[in-house]
Amino acid sequence: MKSSTRGPARLLPGAALAAALLLPPAGTAHAAQPPLLPAADGKGQQLPGMPSVLDPDAGQEACTPASDATAKKQDWSRQRLDLARVHRHSTGAGVTVALIDTGVDSGAAGLAGRVTAPGAAGDDCVGHGTFLAGLVAGTGGKTPGLAGVAPAAKVLALRGTDARGRAEAGLVVDALRQATAARADVIAVTVALPRRDPELTRAVADARRAGAVVVAAAAPDPPSRGAGDEIPARTYYPAGEPGVLSVADMLPGGARPDGALRTGGIDLAAPGAGVVSGGPRGDGHYLGGGAAVAAAYAAGAAAVVRAAHPDDSPAAVVRRLTATAYPADIPQLDPYAAVTTVLATTPRATRADGGAVAVRDTSAADRVTHRATLFVLLGSAGVLCVLWAAFAYPRARARGWRPAEAGSRSRQH
Repeated sequence: MKSSTRGPARLLPGAALAAALLLPPAGTAHAAQPPLLPAADGKGQQLPGMPSVLDPDAGQEACTPASDATAKKQDWSRQRLDLARVHRHSTGAGVTVALIDTGVDSGAAGLAGRVTAPGAAGDDCVGHGTFLAGLVAGTGGKTPGLAGVAPAAKVLALRGTDARGRAEAGLVVDALRQATAARADVIAVTVALPRRDPELTRAVADARRAGAVVVAAAAPDPPSRGAGDEIPARTYYPAGEPGVLSVADMLPGGARPDGALRTGGIDLAAPGAGVVSGGPRGDGHYLGGGAAVAAAYAAGAAAVVRAAHPDDSPAAVVRRLTATAYPADIPQLDPYAAVTTVLATTPRATRADGGAVAVRDTSAADRVTHRATLFVLLGSAGVLCVLWAAFAYPRARARGWRPAEAGSRSRQH
């Protein structure tokens, strides 16, 4: 069911990973820049961190300030996802992604003209939603190498948090209903709630029945440095709802970051450390991480798949994303394989809704593998024969071609 087309990417320096994973939850006022963190390429670039939550005790005007730093290189995550090749086949044109987070600045660099942000969703004080929108559908602005997965898709920005970034079940439910009413093709819920809510369950089910692919962060960001180790494993929502694609963050080596909140039922892992994107103020860049970042990448992948395979049902899109993932303890997102792999018509598996999902036919690859294995075995046998002959021939000739035992007796007499 799983396949791979690439090997692991180059590891990031430990300092960059730690900085990306442990971004401080508190925001900073306009007058002060967030701490500068080593950028993902390890070449000495310095970028401010993007928080997911602002300090609730700070004044309402204390929003994340504009970044004065600009990334000069593509980060590891885009190289890992092979976005340059993905964009040759699909850019998400014609697809709408609803992003439920802290809102999105519709005029942000790389997003202008493609964001609809009703009501309060257009005011992104935290900046986190705008940062994620760049990963889903940004063009990269003046830095095309930092484009998102689906740079031609449209974004419907919706609030699942208060103005300071704290997630609330009621806001997520309202946002899901707005996304469903707007007929969004993909709904990305990048906040995670610790308890199941009946209204949330119904809102997710309604969205799926309406034809949306629902993608969610498998867990929230750890509340503080080291606190994730003290929180027991649990299921977060809506990632735990049936039919939702649950996505966790991963390091370049494929493992989940140290301190990430523990959870089960994860469907995919995607880059979620040392990731570069823009923000709501200015043209500068920030460094971010977490399951929300990974979910944004997966939502972008769902968008390019929907654009490339418009006849696929939502369940088939999810199946395509998981079946083509890089095989690992947690399958790793591979958008290029998801867009380009030809799924056979047989054999067929049954979907939860009673329909059939095509499973990739690997028989041709299996035959090639079997032939290669046979060739290696025969080649090895041939080498052993040559080595044996080289060893035995001179000895047999020295004995006058007599058996070894006979040669020994003649020497004794």
